[in-house]
Amino acid sequence: MLKLKNYNAAARQFVLILTLFLALSCSNQKAYVSKIEGKQIGVTNTNPETPAIEEFIKPYRENIDKDMNQVLAYAPETLDKSKGEWQTSIGSLQADITLAAANKIFQKRENKSVDICLLNHGGIRSMISKGNVTTRTAFELMPFENELVVVALKGEQIVEMVNYLIAEKKPHPLSGMEIILNKDASAYKSITVQGKPLDLNKTYYVATNDYLYNGGDSMNFFKKGTVTSLDYKLRNVWVDYFKETDTIPVLTNKRIIVE
Repeated sequence: MLKLKNYNAAARQFVLILTLFLALSCSNQKAYVSKIEGKQIGVTNTNPETPAIEEFIKPYRENIDKDMNQVLAYAPETLDKSKGEWQTSIGSLQADITLAAANKIFQKRENKSVDICLLNHGGIRSMISKGNVTTRTAFELMPFENELVVVALKGEQIVEMVNYLIAEKKPHPLSGMEIILNKDASAYKSITVQGKPLDLNKTYYVATNDYLYNGGDSMNFFKKGTVTSLDYKLRNVWVDYFKETDTIPVLTNKRIIVE
């Protein structure tokens, strides 16, 4: 009988120790993520998997589409940035309207005129198709958040700008300046700004965007000037111009001329 009691006591101690060990071992275990799975669900009005989401966003989508599809102007023919060697109709239009928009703001704020506008050919992301021009057209032309700025450059930097354009041989949007090149287009013969010969000692005000001012497309000459932000997006330049224009003009005047 004594041996049985000792056995039961030993068994109880063993069970207690085992329980304590298991409790301690479980408390020290850490969970790890070993695998993550997922799939893309398109939020469209034809996807049966997302009826609740579609029902929620439908009024917002319809309201946005209504605004984006609003007709603002008319284009008598398609303007495409691929058509042109030294300049294109759409590039010249963009430079002209940007120069005018920048000049309007700059004169009010600084009581100074903007002389030149230079933008980049790659910044035009779409075309203006023949027919109705909408708000969506502006967003397709300029899907980025680029801001309009004015940079003060000396005449020496304007020469750097011209040499850059000659080396690039791309139809970058240009306004306010005329450049005459020699026969093989390897160098300039004359530069005029607002109809007057370039003055190397004068300060010129050049409208461009913040991307180019910060060295985009290797336009490093902009970094040598002082910048003024106009708090105006290039996309809004297009939108406001379309709102004020009935028929989009097709510009053919040359800004860079080869003899």
